[in-house]
Amino acid sequence: MLLSRYILRTHAAPFLFGTVVIMILFLLQYFMRWLDQLASKGLDVSTIIMFMVLNLSWIVVLAIPVGVLFSTIMAFGAMSTTHEVTVMKASGVGLLRMMVPVVSCGVLLWGFVFWYTDTVLPETNVRLSAMMRDIERTKPTFAVDEGQFSTYLDGVTVLARHVDTNGLMRGMTIYDRSKYEVRNVISADSGRLQFSPSLTRLVVQLHNGEIHQRSVRDPMDYRVIRFAGYQMTLPAENMMYQASDVTGTSRSDREMSIADMRQVVDRAELQARQADERYDTAFIRHMDYVLRDGSPADSSVRSMKDRIERAISIVVSTRSTLESERLRRSSELTVANKYLVEIHKKYAIPFACLLFVFVGCPMGILTKGGSFGSSALISLGFYVLYWISMIGGEKLADRGLLSPAVAMWVGNATIGLIAAIVTLRVNSR
Repeated sequence: MLLSRYILRTHAAPFLFGTVVIMILFLLQYFMRWLDQLASKGLDVSTIIMFMVLNLSWIVVLAIPVGVLFSTIMAFGAMSTTHEVTVMKASGVGLLRMMVPVVSCGVLLWGFVFWYTDTVLPETNVRLSAMMRDIERTKPTFAVDEGQFSTYLDGVTVLARHVDTNGLMRGMTIYDRSKYEVRNVISADSGRLQFSPSLTRLVVQLHNGEIHQRSVRDPMDYRVIRFAGYQMTLPAENMMYQASDVTGTSRSDREMSIADMRQVVDRAELQARQADERYDTAFIRHMDYVLRDGSPADSSVRSMKDRIERAISIVVSTRSTLESERLRRSSELTVANKYLVEIHKKYAIPFACLLFVFVGCPMGILTKGGSFGSSALISLGFYVLYWISMIGGEKLADRGLLSPAVAMWVGNATIGLIAAIVTLRVNSR
């Protein structure tokens, strides 16, 4: 018991450190891709924090297995460097006995990551997808820069020749093309802009100016309206970020649980089988027509020309049916493969939490990777190998060149083979 507690204690800090570092690196990489969007849309701090938290959801699934690998390499490497492993072996404690507490924790992490991937991650992915659409739909924060045209509003261009620190604009010109019937050019000595309470309209207060109005249908219909004070409202939809309701929205494969995806797979496979049956029925019916001798049905055909035209029509119709059913079957099998890939991925990635224990413990002893640098380097190597296998397998499965099960488990099989080799080597010493 004391030995198990000691081994687990040596793993705790490296695991937390490795997992957090991977999460930060992934988050920063993703955040930089969205930096322009987040900065230009005028989003408040709480919205940006929520965006980062939702992204952390899928990052956690990738970071925990890497944290397990890093901690096992570093902890067992450090014990090997300080000869603690040698002392344990001399006391009759073999490698597999030393790995028992770590394997137990690996099993718990396996179960946790699987539950999280199947239950929590689909819901957060739905919210993240909706949030990304809402951010992309949101227009840049409306602002009028001195001496520059502002074109953020649909059909309206605003020019202010001078803007003071209080927001008062002087020498304003507004080009209004929002109405189909007329074109307005509004000029004013001064004015202010502010949003309506609902944030869907922009209210413009103008002073001392004139409106030049021209009819689109009749160019001769031209008016000049002078005013001392004039208020206009402009549409400003999507100028402010608004979160949409995700209830009832359609979901992609990464936004569904295993049970939901299994229903899609079963439905697609049923449709593919039905397409096969219709294909066979149409083919057999056509062959019966081709192979039969002169039948009573042909007695009504009055000439050879009519017979030929009828045969051509039947051939064209049969060919169209066969091609249609073949394409439908191929399409349904593609859908089934796509969802089967995601189903197997939900099993394969959590299993890496346990698999990396059997790699990291003996690898740490072999390489004496107790330092941060060596542990990180070895972990990075295995991480790259694992994800190349996963990504490559996924692409091959999506193209129908590899079965989804083989594609998603080939990475685990490769790592498992390495784990078996290094474990046997260290345990036989």
